[in-house]
Amino acid sequence: MKVINSLHNPTIKNLLKLQEKSRERKKQEAFIVEGKREISLVLKGGYEVAELFYTPSLCNENELNQYQSENLIITQLAKEVYQKVAYRESTEGVLALVKTKSFELNNISFNKQNPLILVMEGIEKPGNIGAMLRTADAAKIDAVFIANPKTDLFNPNIIRSSIGCIFTNQIGVGSSEEICRFLLAKNIHIYSATLQNANPYHLNDYTKPSAMVVGTEATGLTDIWRKKATQNIYIPMQGAIDSMNVSVAAAILTFEAKRQRNFIL
Repeated sequence: MKVINSLHNPTIKNLLKLQEKSRERKKQEAFIVEGKREISLVLKGGYEVAELFYTPSLCNENELNQYQSENLIITQLAKEVYQKVAYRESTEGVLALVKTKSFELNNISFNKQNPLILVMEGIEKPGNIGAMLRTADAAKIDAVFIANPKTDLFNPNIIRSSIGCIFTNQIGVGSSEEICRFLLAKNIHIYSATLQNANPYHLNDYTKPSAMVVGTEATGLTDIWRKKATQNIYIPMQGAIDSMNVSVAAAILTFEAKRQRNFIL
């Protein structure tokens, strides 16, 4: 087992690059995951863990047995070195170097006749993306599509705010045009959350193959989603404002679809 005690070690410098820079994550096709639950979800999601780092002052070596595999490299870090690399303030003493996976649309498949999908277009804030990934996991929907992505999905803030649900969802990434064509080719009904030419969300039948599409709070959805929608929908507001946080809206729409499906389909 390797032991690193210096902050100037090249491995540590590289881990910091991966934490801080999207271009490094893309270049190296790798990212950092921190925390016991999150690393367990990484493995469950079929990701490859290239190396595991831990500090014995915070994590017992025996706790690493659950992650063991034949080729897994485990490196011990001094506490001050680990704390330099760790992204979270409250840490569990273990993090992993993980290989990225492709989010290409042609990798998406459905194992049921009436899939339920969440599409988020142009969402930039990691907290909103993470919250919607948590909703998708909680509802156990069939896929999440990220249209016109503005943020690297392996951003530490997304991993943290999703509490690892980026690894539990089937995810596809592409332009709005590509995703729209994909959905229409598979005869999936599109329900676009927008105020234009829309009816209240609860009046529609979501028991058929359905995609719930949400956009940014500032600009909403682009024209393609409004024009190609089976039905534009909105959530009625009873207060002084005419919109709500996009992750809240996504949760309302997703769980209305699940309610109609009686939570068992």
